Amino acid sequence: MQTLNINGRDVQVDADPSTPVLWALRDNLNMTGTKFGCGVAQCGACTVHLNGQPIRSCVTPISAVAGQKITTIEAMEADKVGKAVQDAWVRHDVPQCGYCQSGQVMSATALLRTNQNPTDADIDTAMAGNICRCGTYQRMRAAIKDAGKTLA
Repeated sequence: MQTLNINGRDVQVDADPSTPVLWALRDNLNMTGTKFGCGVAQCGACTVHLNGQPIRSCVTPISAVAGQKITTIEAMEADKVGKAVQDAWVRHDVPQCGYCQSGQVMSATALLRTNQNPTDADIDTAMAGNICRCGTYQRMRAAIKDAGKTLA
């Protein structure tokens, strides 16, 4: 049994310590907002925050996150920065299929926590590794800039 702090709550997870955070969230805790994409930390669909920094949950074992704070897409609406990102996502009609969007929102939120006026290069760096098969990168960039202005 592992104790994890997820979205500000300590929860018990009955899983092998080598179980990736992604599967503990989805299979053990029924938190399905975080998506499985590639399983090798290349696509970003599984992005969550660990102590405020984006990580790929598909390759991070639960044993590596014990005692640390995990934040998932489920907590973003109650978060000032996350809510600003989600609202901008809607205003700019970012999602098409939507599958990658939870990971995209998590990466964008982490960026805007430290830089509310990012350049295109800042956005490209922060969002690198988050793949959108629908190609909505220009709308994501516009939404990130919009959310940053809202927060400023």
